[in-house]
Amino acid sequence: MNKSTFYVGMGMGLMVGSLAMYAMRPKKNGVKTIVGRTLKTMGEAVDSVSELMGF
Repeated sequence: MNKSTFYVGMGMGLMVGSLAMYAMRPKKNGVKTIVGRTLKTMGEAVDSVSELMGF
C-alpha cells in the first residue's frame, strides 16, 4: 500500500462522513423557535402584570 493512496482514501472517507453528518443533522430553527416563544411568553406575562398593577 502506498502512503499516497492511504491519504487519498482517508480524505475521501472524512469527506463522505462529514457530508453524511451534515445531511442528517437536525434543523437549526428548533432552538431559535423555543427561545423566541419563551421570550414572547415572558413579554406577555410582564405586560399582564404591569396592566394589573397599573403601570
